[in-house]
Amino acid sequence: MSILNKSRLLLVFIIVAIFLSGCMNKPKPEEKIYDILENVVAKEKDFEKQQEPLVKLEKREKELYDKIINLGMKDFEEIKKLSDEASTIVEKRKNHMEKEQKSIQASKKEFESLSPIIEEIESQKLKAKAKKLYEIMMDRYKIHDTLYEDYSKALQLDKELYAMFKKEDLTLEQLENQISEINEMYEKILSSNKQFNEKTKDYNEAKLDFYKEAGLEINTDE
Repeated sequence: MSILNKSRLLLVFIIVAIFLSGCMNKPKPEEKIYDILENVVAKEKDFEKQQEPLVKLEKREKELYDKIINLGMKDFEEIKKLSDEASTIVEKRKNHMEKEQKSIQASKKEFESLSPIIEEIESQKLKAKAKKLYEIMMDRYKIHDTLYEDYSKALQLDKELYAMFKKEDLTLEQLENQISEINEMYEKILSSNKQFNEKTKDYNEAKLDFYKEAGLEINTDE
């Protein structure tokens, strides 16, 4: 064999070796999905951070509301003072809710990138589990959108209530109507929040199931 032919053969071997190396190092669809799902967890960290301060603010606002109701119209100046403080808390709650929604939307954007990758999975059983996982999570996002919308409406109603408390000509009928509307809205919020928590549980179980079927390393510290 000539030196030229040997050189060509060596070149072909190198090209094939590089090609095979590239194929071998290419991540599997399930591995890409794993990376995305872990990124989704990271995107929702800010969502989780809002929960504790929101609960504390809601508790403090409830204390102020109870004080206002117990005062009646006996100390109007104190009512105005408490109403202003409560209204400030409503704004703080709104800020936390905005951060929560922003975090969820970032999570959703990351999660949606799964759709085309799922179709690359060769195993039909694994693909079915991935599709189920995707469906559950998208339902979860829809529920949170409803939760966010209703919570925003409730905050506006709360603001209106505290503004009403500062009016000396406020009638009992006006107050009862406003409180009734607020209570109805928070009943919807409680229902949506329950659904959201249930979907979150379902999603975590489906994710664990997918990881096990795919033979992926599971992070049990989540």
